[in-house]
Amino acid sequence: MRRFAGRFVMILIVSVTIPAQDVWPVGRHRVVLDTPGGPLPFGLLLDGVEGRLKAWVLNGPEKIEVPEVSWGKQIVLSFTHYDSKITLDVDEQNHRLTGVWEKRRSGKDTKMSLVTDDHRRRFRPRVASGKVAGWITGRWAVDFASSADPSVGVFKLAADRRTCTGTFLTTLGDYRYLAGVAFGDLVRLSCFDGAHAFLFHARRQPDGTLQGDFWSSNTWHEKWAAKRDSDAALPDGFKLTKWSANADLGKARFRDLDGKLRSLNDASFRGQARIIEVFGTWCPNCHDHGAYMADLHRRYGKKGLSVVGLAFEHTDDHARSVRQVRRFMKRHGGSFPVLVAGLSDKKKATAQLGLLDRVRSYPTTIFIGKDGTVRGVYQGFSGPASGPDHQRLKERFEALIERILAE
Repeated sequence: MRRFAGRFVMILIVSVTIPAQDVWPVGRHRVVLDTPGGPLPFGLLLDGVEGRLKAWVLNGPEKIEVPEVSWGKQIVLSFTHYDSKITLDVDEQNHRLTGVWEKRRSGKDTKMSLVTDDHRRRFRPRVASGKVAGWITGRWAVDFASSADPSVGVFKLAADRRTCTGTFLTTLGDYRYLAGVAFGDLVRLSCFDGAHAFLFHARRQPDGTLQGDFWSSNTWHEKWAAKRDSDAALPDGFKLTKWSANADLGKARFRDLDGKLRSLNDASFRGQARIIEVFGTWCPNCHDHGAYMADLHRRYGKKGLSVVGLAFEHTDDHARSVRQVRRFMKRHGGSFPVLVAGLSDKKKATAQLGLLDRVRSYPTTIFIGKDGTVRGVYQGFSGPASGPDHQRLKERFEALIERILAE
């Protein structure tokens, strides 16, 4: 997926006394990132569990546990799998947390200020009228100004007739769990997961279409438009990226996590059916995809499925890349082999990989039969936030795997 972003930090775990359940700051907070598009809110839950402070980020139905939490003079929430952290100063007198989010990127690192409050709704009311926005529920054909490819918006108004959830599906992946408000003619949605910081605003036009703005972190802004379309769909992901006519698995050689140079045609990588996963640990869509690949490996491995990952990372520091890959695999319970393939820059990745006409998306999934013949290349991934679209994609993947295994 595009425009994503982290800084590696060493965390000193300090022995502290965690407050009881009814003592601030334990509890739920509304966190607001300061962005060029305005306040970007998300939920944060802090809880004392067995003498330790634990934390979860909340985006609508999604609850993400923060891997490492320390509390000394500051509270530090470390999203180690994204090379990202939030540092919070505790203002007990005013019951407020203030701080910064920092994330290492391939280019300029992200650093954004934030503050918490106890406002119950994700977005503070600021609407043009008091009419219920029931019109938002359903599928929308979406055009982002920066992309020639079509996108699909899927939104749902909650039972309270104000809270809105949904996502955008694109040929590069989905925008994961968006949550916010739809009321009157205004829609406001946001997402924060340690890597993404997305903010969407849109207003319904007299003709029923949507005109809006999208901000990603503090580095990207573009316009988008949408038209209701119950049949809105993406192009088939199996028809967007092609296997190179001169591709040779034996010539694709990369270092494994122990530093050994390995060929993709290595005997240990072969199987009755084989999946090559092209991904990056910095990419939230790849984490959704990686969790699914780990699940496929567990369920189909004994039947002959082999999975190998190719990680394209933000830096050429091999030790750092290995560290991030190990965190990725541990997070998802993955046990299949992963090779560090190169930099995440798509032009460089295309040249380094040498197997596809072009690396367009992280993730990309390559399906290969026992005879070494490529049976399909799928660009992008519709993750759990896309609901039925996710389920349909899994059914397609598994039908192809079973077909190959049965040959």
